[in-house]
Amino acid sequence: MHKWFQFPIIEGLSSKQAHCDLPDGSFERECGRDGFFGPATHMYHKHPPTSWVSWCGEHKPRAFDALALPQVGDTPWDAPLLLSNGDIKLRIWQTNKSMDHLVRNGDGDELLFVHQGSGDLYCDYGHLPFNEGDYLVLPRSTTWRIETANTVALLMIEATNNSFKSVDHGIVGQHAVFDPAILEYPKINAAFKAQQTEDNWQVFLKARNQINTISYPFNPLDSIGWKGNLTVLKLNWRDIRPLMSHRYHLPPSAHSTFVSDNFIVCTFVPRPVESDPNALKVPFFHSNNDYDEVIFYHHGDFFSRDNIKPGMITFHPNGFPHGPHPNALTLSQQAPKTFIDEVAVMIDTRNPLDIAPNISEVELHNYVASWQRHEDPEKQ
Repeated sequence: MHKWFQFPIIEGLSSKQAHCDLPDGSFERECGRDGFFGPATHMYHKHPPTSWVSWCGEHKPRAFDALALPQVGDTPWDAPLLLSNGDIKLRIWQTNKSMDHLVRNGDGDELLFVHQGSGDLYCDYGHLPFNEGDYLVLPRSTTWRIETANTVALLMIEATNNSFKSVDHGIVGQHAVFDPAILEYPKINAAFKAQQTEDNWQVFLKARNQINTISYPFNPLDSIGWKGNLTVLKLNWRDIRPLMSHRYHLPPSAHSTFVSDNFIVCTFVPRPVESDPNALKVPFFHSNNDYDEVIFYHHGDFFSRDNIKPGMITFHPNGFPHGPHPNALTLSQQAPKTFIDEVAVMIDTRNPLDIAPNISEVELHNYVASWQRHEDPEKQ
């Protein structure tokens, strides 16, 4: 297998260690391939590489207030599509109704992140309660429904024609980040058996992006038992123990939670800030030249972004540098925090994402201007 030329070159002023001991007054930018896993160069600039004064064109940083999108219909497939390509579909589904029907995704695995609310999931494998902050991994063609205890908001991530897999954390071992023993699965319990009625039920099957309706004279969730290693799984972000270094700001890929072909899902959870005085304490500027980056903001104080609230989504397509907002960068240098209190879900996609037309109505159209350079009035 051919690889890019591998040899280090140093030209002009630079740091010997990435993200640490930057030349005085400089701003570091990582130019990388294959996300954060391929060949990379670190540039050292006189000015923040995001200090543009204007931007013309649609290929730009974007932000959306996803929870403000109107909801129609009663099924997950009615939820508004946000971003998609041949590998992935992202939706936000909000509902306060318990489902009186079943659904089945024949197009790929489904990963549900519970942004708000709580309830009960009933599926082929049994009954599984869920709460705010849970991930629910639903294997392809699993039949399921939810009963809501209150209004539920779900970030839905479809691995189109694919599946979700666990992350290989290499030398830190299989129990790092989260121990697989923390994962929960559905149980064939009294609640599951109680819903096995002989009433008429319908299953809405999504296959090849079309809806098929299958009618039964009984509830198809009538399992009496099962064995195997394929099932629905649940993981809460509170059970994630992130990889950290007190002397080095780790790349986002260190926070990977699930992987699929051509995209990864990462979880940013509360964590201490690097304590080394010469280490960067905010996300470094980077040009992720092969991946689009999406972040769904769930909870807390999003220290690298201004004017972002829970339920919003930011979208940074590949091809330009991005990083912390100016205020976040300034604060990290003047009054650095010691702890980051944020929870967010990041999706990095290898292939470009398409923006659904309907979400333009909830777009923050001035988001691209949030990096604009504003001169200090005292220097004018």
